Amino acid sequence: MNIFVREIKSNMKSLIIWCIGMIAMIGGGMGKFAGFSESGQSIKDIIDIYPKSLLNILGISKFDLSTFIGFYGVLFLYLILIAAVHAVMIGSYTISKEEIDKTSEFLLVKPISRSKVVTTKLLACLLNIIILNIVTLIASLAAVNYFNENDAILANVLMLMLGMFCLQLIFMCIGSLLASILKNPKDTSSISTGILLITFIIYMITNMYDNLENLKYFTPFKYFEAELIILGKGINPVFIILSFMIIVISLIGTYVFYKNRDLKI
Repeated sequence: MNIFVREIKSNMKSLIIWCIGMIAMIGGGMGKFAGFSESGQSIKDIIDIYPKSLLNILGISKFDLSTFIGFYGVLFLYLILIAAVHAVMIGSYTISKEEIDKTSEFLLVKPISRSKVVTTKLLACLLNIIILNIVTLIASLAAVNYFNENDAILANVLMLMLGMFCLQLIFMCIGSLLASILKNPKDTSSISTGILLITFIIYMITNMYDNLENLKYFTPFKYFEAELIILGKGINPVFIILSFMIIVISLIGTYVFYKNRDLKI
């Protein structure tokens, strides 16, 4: 069986679950927005009760939650976290799955180079994150069509989805790199997810303390955050360069380390 098709089929069930989770997250979040709007209760009055440090952690302080795009901007933080976890897990698992499942002979007996194996697996990962991104986009556009009133925010939503896709690529490549480096394939998913959570914690710390702002370069969650796009601040070119460097270095490392590693049979 073609390796690409085999990878797609093996990840199909989990991909469907992730897509359903994304749709449920958007539906639930926008349902809360509708509930606040219909009740006539001022979201701003509720938010003002909480300390600013807590609002910074939750990514709420910079947005007007009485508007659809402001509420969606807060929700987007959790959407990209879900998307990033999916990307890093599929990137790490797809590269190491033969060693985990003890089916390395399936690849070793085929007249195919390891570089081509990596390329095929990465393409399968790419298709998975594209599908999740498209499902998230469609669900977001449905929410825009249903809840938004006359605000021209389509361009903002599309830019947010593009930013999410870049973040997915970053963590997918990091996951594949770690899977190629780590000797114990069973540790790849947990370590990859742990690194992702550390970068997310750094993101929250930079939101809490202005004097630690320089830490933003160490967390991809800062590169394409909703505040930059929705509030019209634009994306820092340094973040684009850093994203490109992380992706390229991770891809090169994946090929180099996977080509030279001793696969466990």
